[in-house]
Amino acid sequence: MSVPVSPAPSSTTINSGSRAVPLTELAETSQIILSDKPRLINVTHQIPYACTLTDRTAHCSPSLNGGGLGGNGSGSLGSPSSAGSPPANRRSSYISLRQQHQAAVAAAAAAKSQASSGATTGTDPTTTDAATPEAAAAATTPTPGAHEDGDCILEGRRGHSALYSGIMSLRKDLETIQIGWVGELADQDGYIVPSKNLNESHKQAMKDKLWAKDKVVPIFLDDSRAAGHYEGYCKSVLWPLFHYILWDEATDGRIEKKSWDDYVFVNQQFADAILEQYQTGDIVWIHDYHLLLVPHMLRQKLPGAAIGVFIHAPFPSSEIFRCLPKRVEILNGLLGANQIGFQTYSYARHFISCCTRVNGYESTPRGVDAMGSTVWVGTFPIGIDAERVERQRKAAGVLPKMDAIRKTYKGKRIIVGRDKLDLVKGVQQKLQAFEKFLNDYPEMQGEVVLIQVTSPPLVENAKLEAKIAEQVAHINGTYGSLNFTPVHHYHQHIDRDEYYALLSVADIGLITSVRDGMNTTSLEYIMCQQENHGPLILSEFTGTAGSLSGAMMVNPWDYQGVAKVIYDALNLSEEDKISRHNQLHKHVLSHTAQYWAKNFIAELILNVGTGEQSTPTPYLDLNIITDQYHKAKKRLLMFDYDGTLTPIRKTPGAAVPQEHMLKALTALCADRKNIVWVISGRDQKVLEEWLGHIPNLGFSAEHGSFMRQPGGQKWVNLTESLDMGWKNDVIEIFTYYTERTQGSFIEHKRSSLTWHYRMADPEFGAFQAKECQNHLEGAVLSKLPVEILVGKKNLEVRPTIVNKGEIVKRLLGQHPDVEFVMCAGDDKTDEDMFRALVGPNNNNANAARRNSSAVVEPYNNDLVAETAEKIANATLAHSREHSPVMPHLHLSSDHIANGFAPGVQDATHLMPPHHPGTAVTPETNTPSSSSSTSLTPSSNDQSTSSISSQGSAGSFSVGINNGNSSGNVYNGERFSITIGHALKKTLANWHVTSPEELIRVLGILSGTVDS
Repeated sequence: MSVPVSPAPSSTTINSGSRAVPLTELAETSQIILSDKPRLINVTHQIPYACTLTDRTAHCSPSLNGGGLGGNGSGSLGSPSSAGSPPANRRSSYISLRQQHQAAVAAAAAAKSQASSGATTGTDPTTTDAATPEAAAAATTPTPGAHEDGDCILEGRRGHSALYSGIMSLRKDLETIQIGWVGELADQDGYIVPSKNLNESHKQAMKDKLWAKDKVVPIFLDDSRAAGHYEGYCKSVLWPLFHYILWDEATDGRIEKKSWDDYVFVNQQFADAILEQYQTGDIVWIHDYHLLLVPHMLRQKLPGAAIGVFIHAPFPSSEIFRCLPKRVEILNGLLGANQIGFQTYSYARHFISCCTRVNGYESTPRGVDAMGSTVWVGTFPIGIDAERVERQRKAAGVLPKMDAIRKTYKGKRIIVGRDKLDLVKGVQQKLQAFEKFLNDYPEMQGEVVLIQVTSPPLVENAKLEAKIAEQVAHINGTYGSLNFTPVHHYHQHIDRDEYYALLSVADIGLITSVRDGMNTTSLEYIMCQQENHGPLILSEFTGTAGSLSGAMMVNPWDYQGVAKVIYDALNLSEEDKISRHNQLHKHVLSHTAQYWAKNFIAELILNVGTGEQSTPTPYLDLNIITDQYHKAKKRLLMFDYDGTLTPIRKTPGAAVPQEHMLKALTALCADRKNIVWVISGRDQKVLEEWLGHIPNLGFSAEHGSFMRQPGGQKWVNLTESLDMGWKNDVIEIFTYYTERTQGSFIEHKRSSLTWHYRMADPEFGAFQAKECQNHLEGAVLSKLPVEILVGKKNLEVRPTIVNKGEIVKRLLGQHPDVEFVMCAGDDKTDEDMFRALVGPNNNNANAARRNSSAVVEPYNNDLVAETAEKIANATLAHSREHSPVMPHLHLSSDHIANGFAPGVQDATHLMPPHHPGTAVTPETNTPSSSSSTSLTPSSNDQSTSSISSQGSAGSFSVGINNGNSSGNVYNGERFSITIGHALKKTLANWHVTSPEELIRVLGILSGTVDS
């Protein structure tokens, strides 16, 4: 893909693999021409800054759970408790938007109920308590005032430091723009500012300040939409499903409906914001599960954009993901990207499997072929900003805190855990394993302490918090004493110096996540252990487990196993500890957040420009095709059937024509200016049964093996003289794989055999198809004049010379005076038709071939020549019967071998010798004395085609004149249309996305549908 902007200077580099690669070099390789300072549009759910409004007079509702439930504020490790300390600031202790909404609903319901009761008992409803404490608080919230002042204070947002460090590191190479939701806003007193209270001056002030600060573009969302998107769909549906938790809300369609609407709306808001900022040549990088629909939304508007997506969360197996009601929409949304990255190989493999099993797309270990375009899927383990961590762990405030912790826990071996209070972080499993450790190794009682810090989540989970508090109390009550407390639990945020001090003095780092993406604590622990060399015990279910081979891996569900590993870690030799630490430390230093970001962008640029990524095909312009259609005095219209005139079905027999399609096709055939053909892989019987009642409709069956003229009743077998003995060998191989692939079957046609596996298990069916193809290539293709066509969930074996393209060339030769040509298809067999329209002498042919996914398999040239001679003469004999302008020629095997073998680039076309844009007239069909092949226009201004044949030289020449004769078909009047994605690899010059859209176009052209 190429965009018209200036090249980058040679000094600008991106790290790709193990070497620094200049962006200009990447641009040349990838066919992307980048500007002097290429732009990256980085899109995250929230911007990296929290905004505090400075207007104190316009406060809103205070936080409702201000420390009584969560203790979300920062505190000191000197006074552990299961509840933690009161919050130091109100921003981190806000009740969530969804809780506010639920509380308001509950309060209203309670008030209504009490009002009804008060009507009969004389009670004043305004004095009645609400049903819940939250509802009571919401019911008594003062009405907020309106904000007039537009000033705000920007603070770095907690969390995601690795992500933003990586993105910021790209600034020396790329001009970076950040786009994200502004998040919940508050004033300096900690009161929430509802979105409805923000006026335009406020928004503009924040936009200006954020842009001046870091080129940040904020998105402002309505509170209800934001809650439905984040807490509704993201956290109640996607997050649990991605972490293998099937909560009721995750699969409850009633609850999902509202939150899904909000999810789509917010994703569209993000897409619109990106479109406002986008300039040709920009790279768009979208992050995480909050924005899964944005890639497809962008692709609809920007077919040539370079779009990357990175999913920071785990991705579930297809058996879990298929439970999601909107599974197809989610996958298609993601597949609008050019490249999708995951933390681990298993997550990437799960995604590819979902695309195959759920959406039915073909795939390879490297990506997914979605609607004809390859979407690359890769593994990009994210790291941390190692330099920043090294600098911060040596800060002046860290050492005193290290001394204080050592003094507090003097004589004890310290195990450290730091996790968010979340089900998937495995804190419960960690406590169970630690209790098992104390029970199995009683000599360790009084010697080892577990310091567990649980950071409060955005949405409180009171049940989980209570369970953990109960576990802590149980362990301390069972194994503790007046002088010894085994578990020290701090449910709070701790300051940075204390955090690094804790990691530095620890003897073991213990992480037992039951499902996790990236785990920064494990990497930061490694950086802080350069002096102590404490071992890291890591759950095998974390996203970092695959990268940290020096860690001691555990299954968090195996409590006894974890207890044993804790004991082993405490007894490691110093030599073993140093060896493990050095291995881990080396990895952390070499795979930083900066490396992750640069590597992802480099791979994106390279992958976008490979041969697998095609130039975008424009969407069919209805005005142009309608105008050209009505101008033409004679028109040729050719259509594939399956996937073009009707959607692809699971079984071939289910693809019956729909009424509106039949109506449009009948109207087109009734127009005397039109010559309409259906060129299908179906056999004659099916075409006659489904479409035979339409007057004046021509047919070609079995990919060009049979023809029936419009208005005729007789089928002509163009392969009648061919030897079909190859079928026995192919049937034997197909039968072998059918018996071993449940759901597959063989379709027998007169001139071809097709093995279908659409009903089989998607992954196993694709695997068996590849094995079958390899078997056929070795046993059949090498010795017989046949080819294998890899279709949509099928393999077809047919004679090499037989294809739809030859029928198109024959029809163009039969009707040289047509002024409008329309050809529509959807799969690889139809690329032969488009290739016939492109022609070998077309300036765009070679470029188009590079984008084509149709592959001609190896063949035996001698057998092809012999077969081609038979089929060519059979076809030309049939042509003489129906076309007075066709030359009476006989083609020998020498002619065939010297230029007519399928797949030979730029070979002169066979049957008939006609290039689109050439009018063939009887006067020019005379033999030439020249033995050379001529593809140059004749000297006169008339449309001519000189054809010569000389047996000894085996030459066959076609003279082509592209002058403006009324008999010619030019690019403006030739419409090849593919059904599918804009980036589908195709020779067609237009695309529509579905058969329904094509049928609508046909209805408009025929007058059966209003435009």
